[in-house]
Amino acid sequence: MKRLENKVVVITGGSGGIGSATARIFLEEGAKVLLVDLHEGILKEVVADLGGGDVSYFVADVTRDHDTREYINAAVERYEKIDALLCNAGVEGVVQPLTDYPEDVFDKVLAVNLKGVWLSIKHSFPAMEKNGGGSIVITSSVAGLKGSFNVVAYAASKHGVVGVMKSAALEGAPKKIRVNTIHPGPVDNRMMKSLEAGYAPGASEEAKRTFQSQTPLGRYVECEEVGRLALFLAGDESSMITGATYVLDGGLCA
Repeated sequence: MKRLENKVVVITGGSGGIGSATARIFLEEGAKVLLVDLHEGILKEVVADLGGGDVSYFVADVTRDHDTREYINAAVERYEKIDALLCNAGVEGVVQPLTDYPEDVFDKVLAVNLKGVWLSIKHSFPAMEKNGGGSIVITSSVAGLKGSFNVVAYAASKHGVVGVMKSAALEGAPKKIRVNTIHPGPVDNRMMKSLEAGYAPGASEEAKRTFQSQTPLGRYVECEEVGRLALFLAGDESSMITGATYVLDGGLCA
């Protein structure tokens, strides 16, 4: 039997590298998947590229309460339940010292990365409770476990979701809802390319080599590796795990 057979999973940030890679893994393991993101055109391309399985999309802004309620309702209407939620929508902001960091960018990063996670949990709890429980997996970062130069908003948001996770794990336990965070190191995706360019304008490849050299295993995390860890946490194999932080960083935090 496949590991997510007949389970319904909602993935926010579904059109990004981690979101789409995870969706592919979940579909291969028998899940029905709803991808949530802002841009319909990109979502359509991702669904077409996935090339099969029970996958659909919903266009929504995760920072808005109304949109969040709508995509949770859409999942229940289309698939009759929600078994798992991957809170994966995120933005990096800009690379600037905290004394120069723009207020509007700070607000946006906290809205997407932190408020968006809270809203998704808030509105998924009732559906999961009705279904007898579920699993919520939040994509945080190693920046949610330690300080990081010149990305104060990103670090604050990724630390913040750990607090949301731990509180939600306690409140969710009586409802049989588990909540955990994943903390990848640098991931080989669009966001990391943006950060490389921010840290070393015009010298992105040099920045990449520096980041890789700081990782004991000597390379970036692959999106599929995040997806495989999310698969474990979303499924029944992790049925006694909640309130935990899972580090996926090639030894960077060691």
